[in-house]
Parts: sequence; C-alpha cells; structure tokens
Amino acid sequence: MSNTQKNIVPNSTVTRDLRELDEKTGNIYESIVVIARRANQIASNVKEELHGKLAEFATSNDNLEEVFENREQIEISKHYERMPKPTLVAADEFLNDKVYFRNPSKEQK
Repeated sequence: MSNTQKNIVPNSTVTRDLRELDEKTGNIYESIVVIARRANQIASNVKEELHGKLAEFATSNDNLEEVFENREQIEISKHYERMPKPTLVAADEFLNDKVYFRNPSKEQK
C-alpha cells in the first residue's frame, strides 16, 4: 500500500467548498486540473501495482476452473476495490498541501 492510501480518505463522495479549492491557485479550473492530473498519476500507480501482484498468479496453462477458484487473487482484487478512489485521494492531497504543482505560464510573466 502506498503512502497516499495510508491516510484517512473517505471512500464515498465528498462535498467540497469551491472557495477552499481555489485558494491555492486563485482559479478553480486550475485547481481541478491539478487534482485531475494527480488522480491520473495515482490511478496509474495503483493499476501498475495491481497488475504486478496479479501477474504472480499467472501461469501459461490456466484453465477456466483454476482462474475462478484462486482465492488469493480474488482477495487482492477485493482489496483494491475497497481502496479510496484516486480522485478522492488527489483532492485530499491537494487540500492538505501534499501536491507540488506549478504553472509555467504564470512563471514567465
């Protein structure tokens, strides 16, 4: 489990105050882009981690019955399904100043 999932992040939809989101960037849309890009990074890392763990169970001659009976594989999949969604983790990181971001177009001015 990565460090971002160890924090207490809700598993369901959370209502956010828009004023809270745009404090750090001054623009709600820029904040949403930062959160979305971080969510994509998190999702990619989780997907890669899941595929790595499931690859340990792969054999060259799986038959259909063996695939459905592999309890360890099912438990791993259930664990990942119970994890908080990447967008919730990214929003939490953004609001708690755990995300580094910069806007090159603002830096040039």
